[in-house]
Amino acid sequence: MENEEIIKGSTQAEPEPDSNPVNVDANRTASESAQVVNTGLKSFLRGVAIFLGTVLFILAIVFFILYFVPVLKERLPGQNTQIAKSGELKNSVDFKKRLSLLNKDIQRFTLKSNGYTSGQSYIVVNTTENRFFLYTNKKLIREGFCSTGSLMMLKTEKGKVWVFKTPRGKRQIQGKIANPSWKRPDWSFIEEGLPVPPKDDPSRWESGVLGDYALGIGDGYLIHGTIYKRFLGMPVTHGCVRLNDEDLKVIFNTLNIGSKVYIF
Repeated sequence: MENEEIIKGSTQAEPEPDSNPVNVDANRTASESAQVVNTGLKSFLRGVAIFLGTVLFILAIVFFILYFVPVLKERLPGQNTQIAKSGELKNSVDFKKRLSLLNKDIQRFTLKSNGYTSGQSYIVVNTTENRFFLYTNKKLIREGFCSTGSLMMLKTEKGKVWVFKTPRGKRQIQGKIANPSWKRPDWSFIEEGLPVPPKDDPSRWESGVLGDYALGIGDGYLIHGTIYKRFLGMPVTHGCVRLNDEDLKVIFNTLNIGSKVYIF
């Protein structure tokens, strides 16, 4: 009997402790890594939440300023605007004075406008949109595209400078000619890298580039035709106003010597 107990005791041996320290360290490292990941994830989510909260707060402030502040101003006492009755306005001394001043301003501006836009024919050139407007008896009879100055700059090594812009202001037609020829200025040769010939050299004259008609507006600037019709409506000229053939013919036949040219 004692032997059997001894045998049973020997078969039920106590479990040996884990003798492999590597597994223990690995488990500990994995646990620590998981804790680090969880901590980083929580920090990231917290940052996202703070960012979203800030954005929503800013949007709420903007919405309040744009929508609620005007409503509050309208509802504050003393801020409501009352519309006066027509009878009260007619009897108001201040209203009568203001109305009288406005009528005087209207009369003054009307006289000034009539001085600029007489019953004669005139043309208006818009250099921003590159459009023209032809008037007769203060009625618009034709409009269309044109080309004006490119605002480009040409500078020589000697320091001479040309800025290719259309002059703005009030001008007038100083001359009219059919089948014009162009006398090329110095910048035309410099622009092409050619030597500048003498002023009376025959090479300066070139025909067929100004169209069928040309109208001089002073200082060497012309209203003329063009062989580059595809560029109409663009700022590409050296200062002159270019038109297509049909518009140029109407303008040439409508405007006379002394007709006003308004360029803005």
